[in-house]
Amino acid sequence: MILELADIRITPGQQKAFEEAIARGLATVISRAKGFQGAKVNRGIESPDRFVLQIFWDTLEDHTVGFRESPLFAEWRAIVGPFFAAPPVVEHFELTYKS
Repeated sequence: MILELADIRITPGQQKAFEEAIARGLATVISRAKGFQGAKVNRGIESPDRFVLQIFWDTLEDHTVGFRESPLFAEWRAIVGPFFAAPPVVEHFELTYKS
């Protein structure tokens, strides 16, 4: 399983609307992508305009090719993109230890 970690900065004062949009986008768009296993969203305490999105994929290619190169990606960005203060920083991780 692959973890996609997206560090998202949104326009100040838009937290509630963004939380609703990201939940809707995950439930209606990303959940339909091949290899999607689940997601978590966390809002910063010290920086309430910062969100960390974790999406779990079967493979790296399920995200980088299957999702990013599909029409679903445009749907997703139409929902969450208007809130971005800057492009999200996205990295991928693989599990090395679990207790």
